[in-house]
Amino acid sequence: MGKTFLLAPDSFKESMTAKEVCEAMERGIKRAVPDAECIHVPMADGGEGTVQSLIDATSGTLIEKEVTGPLGTPVLARYGILGDGKTGVIEMASASGIHHVTKETKNPLVTTTLGTGELIRDCIGRGITSIILGIGGSATNDGGTGMAKAIGYRFLDKNGQELPLGGGYLGELDRIETAEVMPQLKQVSILVASDVTNPLCGERGASAVFGPQKGATPDMVKQLDRNLLHYSMVVKEQLGIEIAEVPGAGAAGGLGGGLIAFTNSTMRKGIEIVIEYTQLREKLQGVDYCFTGEGGIDFQTKFGKAPFGVAQAAKSVDPRIKVIALAGYIGKDVETLYEVGFDAIFGIVPGAAELETLLTQGQDNVARTAESIARLLQD
Repeated sequence: MGKTFLLAPDSFKESMTAKEVCEAMERGIKRAVPDAECIHVPMADGGEGTVQSLIDATSGTLIEKEVTGPLGTPVLARYGILGDGKTGVIEMASASGIHHVTKETKNPLVTTTLGTGELIRDCIGRGITSIILGIGGSATNDGGTGMAKAIGYRFLDKNGQELPLGGGYLGELDRIETAEVMPQLKQVSILVASDVTNPLCGERGASAVFGPQKGATPDMVKQLDRNLLHYSMVVKEQLGIEIAEVPGAGAAGGLGGGLIAFTNSTMRKGIEIVIEYTQLREKLQGVDYCFTGEGGIDFQTKFGKAPFGVAQAAKSVDPRIKVIALAGYIGKDVETLYEVGFDAIFGIVPGAAELETLLTQGQDNVARTAESIARLLQD
């Protein structure tokens, strides 16, 4: 009787989607063990690739929509509807990510989360009442006000004029109007995938910690932080919601705080959400081996990356399941992973080569490595 292999890798960035890694793993395993059963569960950790992985794992649908990019110009973004037909999955970076700006154009005083809100609005318009929202990789520092504007909130100054988009204007916020908020929003729950625990304001806040990588000078950081503090005070005074010190409120330039203030949202670690929605634990029942992996593995993998979540899930289901990781790059202190659920870690690179070449050869290298491991595992 053939062995059962559960294949649950993350994507190998710029080389393969998680689904493609699964397919390559199976190809290699079947060369060594023709009667092996391979169960595919493409994974992600809430960041880039989460939409694709959850769509692939649940036979969902990918939707493309033109929305407002972080600089106010149109961008083509994507989101997914899972196979259950009831759950939407959005990566805010698709609409409002830092890859939409350049070194010359990035400016957290003006960048906006409006496009992310437009994706949420489109999702709700399709009757979706449960949304998974990954909020990594943002170009923004607007406290989520752009997102909120898209679903009907209005942010006015003391003259009753609508504030321009961006975190640079939040110091002028006088009133938040809710009359035009989508009525369906009350029935929508948003599960926010984020590993960031920073508060909205202060030395550990959105502006101080993440602002510089988005183009903020030291003076801009001070201005943005003052603006977010003022904004949080208006939110507390007018909506009765405290967001300044809430862990995670500083994620994605304060989008975490905006989601807390303006939507029915809950924050959880990205990998936990993906494990739940792919039903990974249920699929691990009765398997012999669990293959996972991603582009690079090192000691940081144990801080919430997908392979770590997979290893923990496998060992919680059955400590006898062998967990084997494949990686394009094996980094510093990787041996610490053997203490947290990994049984073996293999690099897939056959020898010295240009990175561009290795990226194009990823599937062949995964298949060859998986075959070698499967041969070793045979009784």
